[in-house]
Amino acid sequence: MAVDSLIVPDWPAPANVVALATTRLGVAGFAGASVAPYSHFNLGDHVDDDRASVDQNRDALISACDGLNSIAWLQQVHGVEVCDASNAVSAPLRADASISHVKGLASAVLTADCLPVLFCRTDGSAVAAAHAGWRGLCAGVLANTVKAFDCPPQELMAWFGPAISSAYFEVGPEVYQAFVSGFAGVTKAQIDDAFRPSSDKLGHFYADLNALARSQLQNLGLAWIGGSDMCTYADVNRFYSFRRDGQTGRQVSLIYRR
Repeated sequence: MAVDSLIVPDWPAPANVVALATTRLGVAGFAGASVAPYSHFNLGDHVDDDRASVDQNRDALISACDGLNSIAWLQQVHGVEVCDASNAVSAPLRADASISHVKGLASAVLTADCLPVLFCRTDGSAVAAAHAGWRGLCAGVLANTVKAFDCPPQELMAWFGPAISSAYFEVGPEVYQAFVSGFAGVTKAQIDDAFRPSSDKLGHFYADLNALARSQLQNLGLAWIGGSDMCTYADVNRFYSFRRDGQTGRQVSLIYRR
């Protein structure tokens, strides 16, 4: 569901766990400091937006979240590294997921089409956020995040934030082959179900990131998996989309304990 301009998961997480995804519309009482092409609530500091505007947006986000003290920002590289959020407070670490055990410290990922996945333990003792573009997803970033909890997968739940939908995510044959040859723990049938052949480009497909991620997490045995069906490409008013716009901002999906 949406609260003001923030998206709050409808999931059975423990009461001490707070999760949300931002939009380009800002937070209650603050539409955002960024101007076109980043208008209005860009949270990415690597997209050539004015850094003072980004900092103002980030400060407003923290102020809008009850019990949130700081956010562990990452230097995302479409990889599979998972870091401890506590080590990313002073400076961003090169990783595509983080796990937090500290109250008030959010794990967070920036996206503009890639799939953000928020995790928490069913007892509320730990949370994590992962950035799953097709490369990181295929290489195992979600599986690595599950392992980082160091508990049975049956004690975890996962929520998918806004991402590009399969209707707009056309990929070449190399992407399909990468999943067939290297996507661990997922059957060929499940992969085939997530790749719809293009009707006008031979060998191309429309890929469903949500379906691929869901299959892997279901096969790992998570207690609950769900999330948003909101498409970053289709919803111009609410979301940044790199594939649609090229030069654009980033929204964040974050999760923390309070």
